[in-house]
Amino acid sequence: MVEILGWFVCIGAAYLFGSVPIAFLAVKWRYGKDIRRYGSGTAGGSNVYRSFSKKLGILVALYDILKGILAVGVAQLLHLDTTHQVVMGLAAIIGHNWPVFLRFNAGRGVATSIGVGLYLLPLGIPGFLFLALLTLIIGSSPVPVLAAMATLPLTSWALGKPLILSLGLLVLFLILVIRRLTAPRSERSKNVKTLQILVNRFLFDRDIRDAKEWVNHSPSNLKTNGKTEQKQH
Repeated sequence: MVEILGWFVCIGAAYLFGSVPIAFLAVKWRYGKDIRRYGSGTAGGSNVYRSFSKKLGILVALYDILKGILAVGVAQLLHLDTTHQVVMGLAAIIGHNWPVFLRFNAGRGVATSIGVGLYLLPLGIPGFLFLALLTLIIGSSPVPVLAAMATLPLTSWALGKPLILSLGLLVLFLILVIRRLTAPRSERSKNVKTLQILVNRFLFDRDIRDAKEWVNHSPSNLKTNGKTEQKQH
């Protein structure tokens, strides 16, 4: 009984650690803004990078990657088996995507998924780096990121890793897809058909095809104290 209780405490701690919305907190502290009202509307490093500060965005992304690494690393330090390591990693990702501190709506979990996935399967790093290079070449990350996450369970299976690891990495990929597809609908897509939105989200991680319009959004048309609110960089 004590062992089971301790296990649930570990899962809860991993979820709460993943739930810390560092992107939201960093932008709120530095700019006094709610990052969810800018750019892609997500509370993650990529939105900080595009909408506010490249340096701050990189720091946030590194922190989010560290979330995943620490969740699995702590499980290893506690001498927990592969199943427990996988579950704690997934709990951190779920916490990042659906944090209790932001009413269960924050980022896409890409950085945290990278931390969990590559820490659990370091042999997946070469393939991931190749797809990351592809991102730089084509100037877009959603499709390569999706492909990179999809390669992890396949690589694990091909290398004959434990079944639980391959299944865990598959669940990691499915969480990424589910998060993309179930994000709250944006006002900018109110005239877009639902099927088209789902296709856009799956392939491009946005509601509309126009990438520039999606990432450059800001509430500049909102009035604050009689003045138009402007984005501050």
